[in-house]
This record gives sequence, structure tokens and C-alpha cells, in this order.
Amino acid sequence: MTRGMGLVFPALLILLAPAGLAAQQPAQPQAAQGQAAAPAPAPPHEGKISSSDRQRALSILDDVSKIVQSNYYDPKMNGVDWNANIASARAKIIASDSINEALGYVAVAVGALNDSHTVFIPPTHPVKVDYGLDYEMIWSRCFITHVRPGSDAQAKGLSPGDEILSFNGFTPSRENLWAINYLYNTLRPQPGFRLEVQTPSGEKRQVDAMAKVTPLADLAYRPGASVRYDLYRQDEDLEHLNRIQWVIMGDIGIIKFPWFFYDPDQLAYLSQKIKKLSGVVIDLRGDPGGSVDTLKYFAGMFFDHDVKLADEVTRKKTEPITIKSQHHLVYNGKVIVLVDSKSASAAELFARLMQIEKRGIVMGDRSSGSVMESNDIWYSSMGVDYDVQVTVADLIMTDGKSLEHRGVSPDIYAIPHPDDLAAGRDPVLAKAVAQLGVALTPDEAGKIFPYEWPKD
Repeated sequence: MTRGMGLVFPALLILLAPAGLAAQQPAQPQAAQGQAAAPAPAPPHEGKISSSDRQRALSILDDVSKIVQSNYYDPKMNGVDWNANIASARAKIIASDSINEALGYVAVAVGALNDSHTVFIPPTHPVKVDYGLDYEMIWSRCFITHVRPGSDAQAKGLSPGDEILSFNGFTPSRENLWAINYLYNTLRPQPGFRLEVQTPSGEKRQVDAMAKVTPLADLAYRPGASVRYDLYRQDEDLEHLNRIQWVIMGDIGIIKFPWFFYDPDQLAYLSQKIKKLSGVVIDLRGDPGGSVDTLKYFAGMFFDHDVKLADEVTRKKTEPITIKSQHHLVYNGKVIVLVDSKSASAAELFARLMQIEKRGIVMGDRSSGSVMESNDIWYSSMGVDYDVQVTVADLIMTDGKSLEHRGVSPDIYAIPHPDDLAAGRDPVLAKAVAQLGVALTPDEAGKIFPYEWPKD
């Protein structure tokens, strides 16, 4: 739960370990025979690092070190010898060969805390990279869930339901997938992925799926380039993609709740649509979480009395977080909450609260286990903007446990089969609706909320 949105990278030290950072660079994917290679991204300042860029990286390291150390919720820094950690990163930056490598060591230093909501977001790259794939962990295996039409991934025959056995030589797991995403989407955009995949029928093959690389000439990696402006430009359709959606089927409702960034008016409007229904399914699959305020208001719509959510443990004090009942909006019917491995932060807290208070049934796959409270701190060093998310509180729920690195275990496990992904079926939603007494086939369920890709 954060005032921004958190990332998970519990395995970044493995992927970008100081001893292996330069040596572990995978071979670049090659274009298929007879096909021109896609233009590779041009990460800034690759090759020999200039003295000014090295000094810039060292300055960023120093600033990040101070920001984290002065704001992190645990003054013992999760057992990490912070000064030694930063000294090691400094030595690696001094010996680094490129600005990307140097900034990678800043990320490694922050990643030593193994905290889902303490993350270094470097200055943005002057390219937008789209790999044309969406994928996620289902149980303990990584599957492609969607392939962008017209992408090289589609041209190479990749399909929903294919299992990803390796990304550029790295085997995906629940512990490292978000680290892989962080590496290839934020730290080091690549011209493509070399994937080892297995089809639902068991056929294994290697695929070089090239990314679509869009130069952002007016968003150059330069002193003064604004991280905020870059992010807003690249995610201009984010609010549309993450709008609340709902479908009413007789006496029940299905609510798609993509994130926790909604104002009270939006939630009150939703309440009026569902208030008289006998049951609702709240679909939090893929929901990365969001703001504290949205979580508290939304949760208050399902209780006719105040309930304690958790104890907020900061470096100075411990205080309870209470969910205040939204008495005029309270929904009293049955509730089923859907979660998966991408459900994180506020989504996990909501699901676990419904479990603990016996207010609803949680179905799906084990959630992400990325539950801390953080602040976003925008900073500038030598004219370059970057972002640091810092955990300011752990959240201990009323069962005495934190969800960080644990996640929410559903009351009813339900996951799709690879064949379901390939066919666009949603047996999990169908099963949830059946719990409320309504018949819905997996094929019908898969068509209720069509997948939407971000704009090119």
C-alpha cells in the first residue's frame, strides 16, 4: 500500500549481482532468417562512461543513500549494513563502463533491503519499448496471457497459454519475475527477449521476439529531462485502462477493479449500482494496489461498523489503521474476491481483511506478497530527475502477521489451465459466479471484460 505504486524485486541481487553484472549480459536476440532486425533501443551513454556521467551516478547514489536511510521505516535497515552496502556500490560505479551499468549498481544497493516498496527509478530512457507480451505467474509457472496483435511476438508464433521457461537465460519464478520486469523495462530496455517456451501440447522451442522501439526524441536522456513528464506522456491512457467496470447479471454483479486510485464520487456511484444485489464478485486479479485513502473508503463500503485493518509500524511509532464504515453506502450482500499473483499491496490488504473479518470468500491464486506503505520522493541530481520509493511503514494485520513476502492464500484455489489461456476462457470467474448461484461458462466469462492493450 503506497501513496504511489510499488514494485517487487526480491531477486534483483541475483540478476544484477555486482560480480556478474557485466558478465551476465545475454546474447542479443537475432531476427528470424530473411527478416530485417528490429532497431535496438539506444540506452543512453552506452560504451565508455564519461567522467561527468560517472560523477552523476555517484551523486545519485549518495542522494539515494541519504533519502533511504533517513526515511526507511526500520532504522536497522532490515539487517543490512547500509554503509558497507553503499561503499560497495560506490566502488562498482567507479569501475563501471557505462551509465546504465553505473545506475544498475544504485538499484542493486537499494535492492539489498529486499523490500517490495523501496525502489530506485532511474532517469527515463529516450525510447519506449513494447515487447508485445503480457505474462504472469500462475501457481509456480510463468505463462503468456496475451500477445499484442501485429507484434513480432505474434509473428513468431507466441500465443497465450505458452509457458515461458526462460527470459534471456533467466528462469522466471515468483521470487524473481518482478525483478526481471524491473531490469528489462526500467533499468535496461532491450531490443527483444530470447525466450524458451513450451506450448500447451508440450513442444519446446526458442524464440527471439523483437520489441517495438519508439524513439522519444523530445524526451531525451539529458540534464533537465523530467521523469514526471515522461511518465505522464507514456501512460496517457492509464486512467482509461484502469477504469472501474461492472456487469450486472440478474441479481449479482461482477466488478473489475484494476487499481486503488479512485475518488469517493467514483466509489459512491459504484455503490449505487450494486447496493441492492444479492452478491458481487470483486475482481482484483492484476490489481497492483494504490492509495491508502481509496482502500479505506472502498473497504468501508462493505462493513456496517468500523473495523481495524492493521497496525502501521513506522520508525517512530505504531498506530492502528481503522476502516470507517461508509454507512450510507454499505453493501450487505455476499462477496467473493478474486486475486492472482499480480494482486499486490492494497488489493492484498482488502482481500485479507475480507478473510479475517469473515466478510467474503477469496478465490484464485496466491497473491504477490508486496505489502508495505511507501512514499514517492522525486529528486534531481546534477540536473537529472529520478524517483525513489521508500517504505515508511510495515503493516501488521489483526492476525499478527505482515503480508510482505507472504501474500494472501485464497480460501478456494482456482487457476486457469494453459488451454484456457489459449482459448480465452476464464474458468476462475465462472467458478466465482457459480458460488453466487449463477451459471456462466468459462467461454462466456472470458468475454465479459475484453483485454485492452495500452496505446502504441
